[in-house]
Amino acid sequence: MSNEGKKVKIHYTGTLDNGEKFDSSYDRNEPLAFVCMSGAVIKGFDDAVKDMEVGEKKSIHLEPADAYGEVDQSLIQKVPADNFANADEIPVGQDIIMRDPNGNTMPVHVVSIEDGIITLDMNHPLAGQALNFDLELVEVEG
Repeated sequence: MSNEGKKVKIHYTGTLDNGEKFDSSYDRNEPLAFVCMSGAVIKGFDDAVKDMEVGEKKSIHLEPADAYGEVDQSLIQKVPADNFANADEIPVGQDIIMRDPNGNTMPVHVVSIEDGIITLDMNHPLAGQALNFDLELVEVEG
């Protein structure tokens, strides 16, 4: 029986290969809801949940291609600090929220500020990383 096209709710804990937890729906006490195989979540999540049954638990390991992809060097950009009104307040090593030309917001990681140049990384924070998930299917609608 396939869950493809059905709304599912799943609890998960995500860890890196070094054991560091980066996210958990259990911590929020709120399962993740999505339509299975709709592309709303990373490919590895869809693939894992497609054939699970309610109550089933599964542990998966995802290479970057099935998670957030490899680091895209074109998304690491150097921008003159003069382009920012508050360049001296930008936190190096942290994320800031920026707007794209269409007005959409996105988190951008500030890599460095050197010699009047700010290096920004617009890749997903987990790009290039292998991810591990402990999954539990809690509900299937339809």
